[in-house]
Amino acid sequence: MFKPFKSIRGPALCAALIAVSAAAMIPVSASAADLKKDLKIAFLPKQINNPYEVIADDGGLAAIKEMGGQGKVVGPSDAGASSQVQYINTLITQRQDAIVIAANDANAVVPYLKKAMAQGVKVVTFDSDTAPDGRQIFVNQANSEGIGRGQVQLMSKLIGGEGEFAILSATPNATNQNTWIKWMEEELKKPEYSKMKLVKIAYGNDDDQKSFVETQGLLQAYPNLKGIISPTTVGIAAAARYISTSPAKGKVEVTGLGTPNQMRAFIKNGTVKAFQLWDPGQLGYLAAYAAANLASGTITGKEGDSFDAGKLGKRTVGKSGEVVLGPPTTFDSSNIDNFNF
Repeated sequence: MFKPFKSIRGPALCAALIAVSAAAMIPVSASAADLKKDLKIAFLPKQINNPYEVIADDGGLAAIKEMGGQGKVVGPSDAGASSQVQYINTLITQRQDAIVIAANDANAVVPYLKKAMAQGVKVVTFDSDTAPDGRQIFVNQANSEGIGRGQVQLMSKLIGGEGEFAILSATPNATNQNTWIKWMEEELKKPEYSKMKLVKIAYGNDDDQKSFVETQGLLQAYPNLKGIISPTTVGIAAAARYISTSPAKGKVEVTGLGTPNQMRAFIKNGTVKAFQLWDPGQLGYLAAYAAANLASGTITGKEGDSFDAGKLGKRTVGKSGEVVLGPPTTFDSSNIDNFNF
């Protein structure tokens, strides 16, 4: 006969349960030394040829090299809602340790990312999130509310707090764009913006030529337009390029989110007075470290977990698995030459 296990009772049982419960509630804190070597981490941008995405992906690849892993970038040439699906399936087959994705659509890729996670692939979204059940961590460039409200505040300064303005967004399904626009609209409800009017939200689909044509259409449709906010690096550059050679130069203010290198000429020639952004290279770098820590098992992505992110220092996972890079910088003629990205 088998002897029954000796049961644990009384104080001993209570102590054991308390110890287990306490251990489960203690947030994980990881250092770079805890990372596995030779991790395979793939970056999947919205578009493979998007200048902003290239900078972000390069930052991620630099981090992966720094930690002794194997990095790669794959992705579509268009920003369609389902254009990333085939790449996710391929990366699963290749048995990547982690996928870092800037999602073109909040929901279209979720079933495939769930499949990846079910097979042990860790998933990090960055720049543009999916629904929360499609990933373990979202690395956000900055607080979404702060970005959206900040764009309206900057436009208000540029046009003197009154007049018509438009938004030139990326794709209609872009999670990040839509979130920022929601907060722009919230900011506009404040009484100090009562003389400002949002007349149109246009979509350039993160395509240079379409964004250029959409800018032309906005100026034709709204002859009293005083400003355009384009919270996409492709859109702001295309809008500035159109206005720089049109009669609207000096009359219509262009702002939004762009990189210093692509916008420097427009600042210098007076087409654009100010715009904002964070360092996309650092965004990719942080996302790579988040992915590596997940794949190494040093964190799980729950709120309170913290990890070493190389040169960016220790970072902590917040609510809903969000890790925030930091606040955006406002670039103008006084500081743009201090930045090179």
